[in-house]
Amino acid sequence: MKLGEILVRKGLISSTQVEQAITVQKICYLKLGELLVSEGWIQTTDIEQALLEQKWRQKGLWVID
Repeated sequence: MKLGEILVRKGLISSTQVEQAITVQKICYLKLGELLVSEGWIQTTDIEQALLEQKWRQKGLWVID
């Protein structure tokens, strides 16, 4: 699952914010999480938790939705 999808599912940002960030990301070449934090849309701890969830999901360890 993509980072943006996880953040939207958790209700931390909107899908519109993800789309805007992806558009800006193409210009400034920052990682999505870095961009969202720099814009003030999300906290670093939220990104860390979402990245951890993403890693667990990739390994097939995430069972709570």
